[in-house]
Amino acid sequence: MDTHLQTAKPGQRSDTLLVFLPGAFLKPEEFEREGFVGAVRERHLAADVMLVDANVSYYYDQSFVQRLSDDVLAPARSAGYAAIWLVGISIGGFGALTHELSRPGLVDGIVVLAPYLGRRPLGADIQKAGGLRAWKAPEAPTDDEIDRKLWPWLQQYASPQPAAGKLPPLYLGYGLADRFAANHQLLADVLPDGHVFTTEGGHDWPQWSRLWRSVLDVLPLPSLATPKTQPAGRAVPA
Repeated sequence: MDTHLQTAKPGQRSDTLLVFLPGAFLKPEEFEREGFVGAVRERHLAADVMLVDANVSYYYDQSFVQRLSDDVLAPARSAGYAAIWLVGISIGGFGALTHELSRPGLVDGIVVLAPYLGRRPLGADIQKAGGLRAWKAPEAPTDDEIDRKLWPWLQQYASPQPAAGKLPPLYLGYGLADRFAANHQLLADVLPDGHVFTTEGGHDWPQWSRLWRSVLDVLPLPSLATPKTQPAGRAVPA
């Protein structure tokens, strides 16, 4: 995977890295154009930013997890980053979650904005069962699609102490009119207070930008010496 690193301080790496994963058919440089990188800088956070060209072809050939581990995360750890967060939009959010499912413990936190969470019929089954807390995953899945494994893994966040603290903190943001909102709500129902953000609108950059600014204000990220500012956002905790 091609990557582009931007450090918080010129010529000096921070201890924290934010890895941005784009949605399907989106370019990594759009994170700059839409203000994602600028929002980090406005808050004077001691976090470097890595834009990753994780295009949709990696999902088609099922090489995403391997490439993210080998091409991005392993070199980042070798470079000395103590904390790594994945920030994924749409299918990039799906990628961040399925990576943690397949390679647990390699990142320290995950932010997913309007993530694709799998097929709607499976989400409908979970909703019919009374939500993710009440749903019982089939012992014999009818197919081997990854969402059959993803939802039982996400169900661990419903525990008071998810997986004995082994799961990374997970933050979710989505538009109330997003085409995936029904599945988003299933996940939102089991996340801790302050970890879910919503905004008006659907599945596009204006919503994602608002959500990112609001989520960024509460992420446990270190600050530079300069006092940080917190511009008001219109996305609100759900």
